[in-house]
Amino acid sequence: MTKTGITISGILLLGLASAILASAQPSRQAPQGPNEDGTAPALVKIAGEAMIESHAFDYLTQLSDDIGPRVTGSPEGQRAIEWGLAKMRAIGLENVHAEKFSIWRGWTRGIAQAELLAPIRRPLHIDAMGWTGSTAPDGVEADVVPANNFDFDRELKDMKRFNGKIILIVSEGAPKKSGDMIFVQFGDFVRAAAKAGALAIIGGQGGFGSEGMNLTHTGILGFSADFALPVLSMTAEDQGQIERDVLSGKQVRMRLNVQNTFTNGPVDTANVVGEIRGREHPEEVFVVGAHLDSWDLSEGSTDNGMGTSSVLGAAEAIVRAGVRPRRTIRFVLFTGEEQGLLGSYAYVQQHQAEMANHLGDLILDEGQGPVKELQLGGRSDLVADFHPFLRVIADIHPVNVNDKIEFGSDTGPFIAAGLPGINMQQDSPDYKFTHHSAADALEAVKPDILTQDATLMALTAYWIADRPQRLAKPWPAEKTARALREQDQYEFLKASGLWTFGDKGMGHGAEDAQ
Repeated sequence: MTKTGITISGILLLGLASAILASAQPSRQAPQGPNEDGTAPALVKIAGEAMIESHAFDYLTQLSDDIGPRVTGSPEGQRAIEWGLAKMRAIGLENVHAEKFSIWRGWTRGIAQAELLAPIRRPLHIDAMGWTGSTAPDGVEADVVPANNFDFDRELKDMKRFNGKIILIVSEGAPKKSGDMIFVQFGDFVRAAAKAGALAIIGGQGGFGSEGMNLTHTGILGFSADFALPVLSMTAEDQGQIERDVLSGKQVRMRLNVQNTFTNGPVDTANVVGEIRGREHPEEVFVVGAHLDSWDLSEGSTDNGMGTSSVLGAAEAIVRAGVRPRRTIRFVLFTGEEQGLLGSYAYVQQHQAEMANHLGDLILDEGQGPVKELQLGGRSDLVADFHPFLRVIADIHPVNVNDKIEFGSDTGPFIAAGLPGINMQQDSPDYKFTHHSAADALEAVKPDILTQDATLMALTAYWIADRPQRLAKPWPAEKTARALREQDQYEFLKASGLWTFGDKGMGHGAEDAQ
């Protein structure tokens, strides 16, 4: 039993209890907080259970060291699902089960080797991007030529020059499109390069990804998308040298050997689900979740073992506190997030008949740092409701609130369904290094920060589910589309298939649900 919160819990709990239980004169106009809405006594109990005797870091240690990397659809991914089910049952959640769905194709990483042959000779550090292909079985040797990701429109007009070459993605001049739209167009460029006879591409997600410290960063190149051409992440240090040589006019020659495998068809996976049933309105559901799947260069501790263990820690704190909210809290460990939010889209599709009774979802997926703000997924109508609650929990950690849309994690499908997809934005400056890299290991996580985040997740979830007034009902698709446009996300989501306005907000991934 690891008492990870004991060093900070005493003072914080006293401050929280004092703030929650302090007498206050409720305002008829102002939104009500825990002092006025009756949730205060339960929140004090939950905070005590969450912070004094947390098991969150124990869960993260088991997931990191005993399960390890867990790519969606892999045997390790299935072991993680079984582990999650066992943990939810042990915690005492109700209706624990797996909700199965399939993804379009499975993928397994093989070897990735690179050697610079000219102008000097030395080994290079590479890793394949997810769901990308292989070189010839014995590898390839070829000259390296640049392609400018800031002007893929021009590059796509002259693809013949890439025949028999290794392409190096560079960034020259000013970008003609946003980073999101460059990412979308990169998939078109990869397919065109394969058709033109290119041998491989170096440059990760369209030239974005490697952050230094001699790390590569893997990831997907599209949503439910695979590519026959090998696409590689190279360390920033190695790629910097090659880029300088190429752009100075030197002949750069390289040898690559990359071997990955695909399944012949769809593979099964599942979301892990457990509940605390509501005492008054069990049909009304608030989802609390994180993604269970990870990439495979390390243990997946910060992306997103941190979120998974926070969900389990939050659930356990509420159960141990012996309190039951007015509405149902449904804890979900999603899979397939890294391949395009597939698990959360499958959830929304499978529960479409009851989405009108959902209040939204709460997601932690921003690395290893403390929660600094709640982003309400475009729901500007709800921002004021959170202020009294956040003032109460400020003794644990100050948290702000805004209506920012974060569509890049399992908040997205709920936003598409017109609900508040609430992202627990974290202060994680080192996440740029651990993200999808070999540094994504248990050593990157501080137990006290994890305990704090799990506590904030538990308190936020319970307050939303237990407050007398329902937090939110779904917006119509037109209103959600307007919010997406206002935050400059609409065009990217349309182009990437994540938003299909004509289908009441349901977009990419719905076809994968069974």
